[in-house]
Amino acid sequence: MIEGPPGAPPPVGPYSPGIEAGGWLFLSGQIALDAKGEVIPGGVAAEAGLIFERLGVMLAKAGYRPSDVVKLTLYLTDLSFFQTVNEACAAFFREPYPARVTVGVSALPKGASLEVDVIAWKERGGEERG
Repeated sequence: MIEGPPGAPPPVGPYSPGIEAGGWLFLSGQIALDAKGEVIPGGVAAEAGLIFERLGVMLAKAGYRPSDVVKLTLYLTDLSFFQTVNEACAAFFREPYPARVTVGVSALPKGASLEVDVIAWKERGGEERG
């Protein structure tokens, strides 16, 4: 099991923040909560900044890098936030970018505007990512 990022509250349900299996790393959806379990102020740009910062910490703790991310799913409560979140993704990742899905949702836990989950794969035994 991969622990949640520093400063984040514990999971709000029966799930692990991350699980590694056979070179694959699955990170549960992250929302931008402070230590008290409240969404941080500042809107979707602030939320995206904190989420990607925490995802970077979680990847590193598990021995992965952002370049090991192969799949990213973004959940947005308002698709007008797409460009702002796209800019945060561009700042975090480099080419080749991971595959990505953006999903418009009616609501997220705690009133968050954005949730992000990640699947990463680490090269082993000469295998290489595309």
